[in-house]
Amino acid sequence: MRRGGEGAARAARVLVVDDEPIVAEVLRELLGQDGYQVHVAPDGHLGRSMLEEGQWEAVLLDVMLPDEDGLELLRWIRDRYPDLAVVMITAFGTVENAVAAMKAGAFHYVTKPFKNDDVRHLVAQSVHTTRLRLENKDLRKALEERDTFERIVGRSRPMQEVYRFIEQVAGSRSTVLIQGDSGTGKELVAHAIHRRSARADKPFVVVNSSSIPTELLEDNLFGHERGAFTGASSAKIGLLEAADGGTVLFDEITTVAPAVQAKLLRVIQEKEFLPLGSVNTKVVDVRILAATNEDVRQLVERGGFREDLYYRLNVLTITLPPLRQRLEDLPLLIGHFLERYNAENGKNLRGVAAEALERLLTHGWPGNVRELANVIERGVVLARGDEITLDLLPRELQTRTPTVGAGQLPDGLGYYEAVARYERQLIESALRRAGGVQKQAAEILGLKPTTLNEKIKRLGIQA
Repeated sequence: MRRGGEGAARAARVLVVDDEPIVAEVLRELLGQDGYQVHVAPDGHLGRSMLEEGQWEAVLLDVMLPDEDGLELLRWIRDRYPDLAVVMITAFGTVENAVAAMKAGAFHYVTKPFKNDDVRHLVAQSVHTTRLRLENKDLRKALEERDTFERIVGRSRPMQEVYRFIEQVAGSRSTVLIQGDSGTGKELVAHAIHRRSARADKPFVVVNSSSIPTELLEDNLFGHERGAFTGASSAKIGLLEAADGGTVLFDEITTVAPAVQAKLLRVIQEKEFLPLGSVNTKVVDVRILAATNEDVRQLVERGGFREDLYYRLNVLTITLPPLRQRLEDLPLLIGHFLERYNAENGKNLRGVAAEALERLLTHGWPGNVRELANVIERGVVLARGDEITLDLLPRELQTRTPTVGAGQLPDGLGYYEAVARYERQLIESALRRAGGVQKQAAEILGLKPTTLNEKIKRLGIQA
């Protein structure tokens, strides 16, 4: 009959690395009675191989191995598998080995000859510790993923609505019109829709019509036959045909010339087109996404865009919020770009200095997320210390009068008073959204709960 094993989870895998057959067999029998899957490696070489081939919850490791120092193997384990709890086995009276093992990162140690109950207790604790570490890592990862969605960073309410829209429309075949100011992430949203669709393993093609002359745009989109025009010495496949089965994003759709708009309408309605110089229709299966920073409805009313094409594009529409309307995402975005540009530039900046951060929080961000990315990249590249300081911000951010939200600095209010007022507004807004729960409000703001509590007290906010 199996004993309880100090509450250890059944089927936990334990690796014993010990060259003494009697010790290994005793541990196998003892721990097997408690429900563990016990495997034995007689030396360090085989121990390393077994660790690399499976998932383990605890390791019992002898300090003295026939082929290497057990402490060296311990260091290797700590480097490769930092969450795995290791119990060192030392000879009686070798206290210095036990101390060295603990300094090297061992969970605990046991001396030979050992007491069975001591071993059982330590293994149960080790399994619990390993699994707790892994659960915490999974939780941290889940929290990080909650702040991002298909590479889009943000947890604010406006961005949650964007995420829900993507989830709802990704599986359909309908066209999608993505509207938003320059720099709000329209192409990221288009990528997310594609990746979450049944077309994810097919091509995703971006067409930026604003930078391509009309004649060249037609050729790029529809392709041509040999001899279609001077210089057409061979046939060419267009982007639409190349994207067959996938998704095509028309970036800045309002810059497409009227002649191309008519042909694009036919592609959407009939799934077919004529290459330049051809009399044979090509049939394609592509999903059309369109992005713009203009009000297409107003363009239609002014005669600047085909009304029938607008209605074909406007089946599903999402308008992305500007950064000034989701400033609670600013700390997340700053952290995201710091991590990216640290990695790209081989640096390790830990954050933004307080005065610089105040300026970032009170900036109106007309260039939206793209502008913020440029500011952080500049700061990382120029930084000589471990923070982005005020002098590293662009000149217009260093010298300009900060805005509060989208408005101007109130009359008679100094810089720091304006920052305090804006900070109060952010915190009060977060508290309302969190129903007064400070921990949730801290998550919304990207702050530690203790930091938020200190700010609430300092600002005299009734929480």
